[in-house]
Amino acid sequence: MAGASTDIVIVGGGLDGAALAKVMADSDVSVIVLERETQFRDRVRGEYLNPWGFAEARTLGLDDALKAARAMEARWAVGLGPDRDLMTTTPQSLPAVMFFHPEMQEAMLAAAAEAGAQVRRNVKVTGVAPGAPASVEYESNGKSESIRGRLVVGADGRSSNLRNWGGFAVHRDPDRLIITGVLLEGGRGYREDAGYLFINPVVGQGSFVAPQGDNRFRAYLALRSERGIRLQGHEALPQMVEGAVQAGMPAEFFEGARPVGPLASFNGADNFVEHPYRHGIALIGDAGAASDPSWGQGLALTLRDVRVLRDALLANEDWEAAGEAYAREHDRYFNVTITVEDWLFEMFLERGRAARNRRVRAWPLLIAEPERVPDHGFSGPDLPCDEGVRKRFFGEE
Repeated sequence: MAGASTDIVIVGGGLDGAALAKVMADSDVSVIVLERETQFRDRVRGEYLNPWGFAEARTLGLDDALKAARAMEARWAVGLGPDRDLMTTTPQSLPAVMFFHPEMQEAMLAAAAEAGAQVRRNVKVTGVAPGAPASVEYESNGKSESIRGRLVVGADGRSSNLRNWGGFAVHRDPDRLIITGVLLEGGRGYREDAGYLFINPVVGQGSFVAPQGDNRFRAYLALRSERGIRLQGHEALPQMVEGAVQAGMPAEFFEGARPVGPLASFNGADNFVEHPYRHGIALIGDAGAASDPSWGQGLALTLRDVRVLRDALLANEDWEAAGEAYAREHDRYFNVTITVEDWLFEMFLERGRAARNRRVRAWPLLIAEPERVPDHGFSGPDLPCDEGVRKRFFGEE
């Protein structure tokens, strides 16, 4: 395929790259996906798509891929107050959905191929050159090849090589939380139509549980970074469970549960590119911006990226202008997301006298009027996010 060309070259065939390939192929745009892995394996990553992200998936026409991945609807959000019916309390009137991430990746990549995208796996991308067109160098079956694209899209994750080759500067917030996750089988007492989030401000840690069917659930523990605790390996499971229960997660969830996937920890700090488009290269998903996974916005942001980039490309024959428009809108909704996440961290996980005083002032108001809590996590970044919203949350108005 030396010297070949196509409309769009996508580096990475995960949820972001595969979804973009499908929706662009649906519009008769020629797409090639270059994916390193021959089979997706379990790693610790997000598997909870909030209602606003589910709305993005539906707008993109991804319902069949969700069904193929055996995605489960989670109508209820449990923890941080009374049980919440997401169907009746979000603008989207939708539940969240939960799924096993590798199964979702395979289903989405199969949908892309069925739509007409060319999918190549076991491919190692070795370089990208910006331009008009941009070009990608890669190795496949022991041969070096290249392909030019009217647009090259980086969908290769938070450690993106394409981002570096494209000359994008990465910004990284200070470390605040370390997140540990593991896939468990067994346990008891949890509902499969609910996602569970508990936070204990006294000890400064939180826990999240996402059931996946087949008597399995993904469990997470978020600890403050300064504690220096990084749990790794199955031998650390008792310590992780202890931390989750301290955060408020019911102990019965873990009774008799055994790990069926890796137990690993990672930093939760936001890292992002300002304006994720330049010279024929666009970044989507974690390659462009990875928010703190403690707040569960990654998958929804990924699908928002796909939808906004698709709409920009289909609306404008000038793809340079389309890429610029995508990047401007991306910066807007990502900045809203991390701003609200900062507020939530300050309210629920910050330590020290100032944090205690803040909670003493604000919590009686939040208990009496729960709508004071910004709902962007469930309802999306198009909600108002201004000084008035902040003051109301912190009880400063």
